[in-house]
Amino acid sequence: MSPDQSPCIFCNIVNKLTGTELLYEDEEICVFRDIKPASRFHILTVPKRHIEDVKSLTAADKELVEKMLRVAQELIGKHNLSVEDSRSGYHWPPFRSVKHLHLHTIAPESEIGFFGRWIFRKDSYWFVSPEYVASRL
Repeated sequence: MSPDQSPCIFCNIVNKLTGTELLYEDEEICVFRDIKPASRFHILTVPKRHIEDVKSLTAADKELVEKMLRVAQELIGKHNLSVEDSRSGYHWPPFRSVKHLHLHTIAPESEIGFFGRWIFRKDSYWFVSPEYVASRL
């Protein structure tokens, strides 16, 4: 690991230390493809500021969470996919592999395979909707 790199892989992606293609970037967030896609289009939307997970969010982060979903849905449309046939959500701690807040957005939802349907199961103990997260802020 170089001196500039972080132990957090998503911080390294945000800081452009990995060569990962960014599909979207602004001053607060960036979006890139999941390395293990559950369907044809599977992206991760992450804040540039290191936030460990959904339990670390505060009321001050409500606009950030709303923006993350809005940008992800815009990207679905730009890739000629349907928001109605998509699934977005956050893994609820401790059920996450990277300790940096990230929103999964997967489309088409109808093409998610068996294991993906389990890992990204709607409103489960381990995968919660963006609306649920926003309601807790």
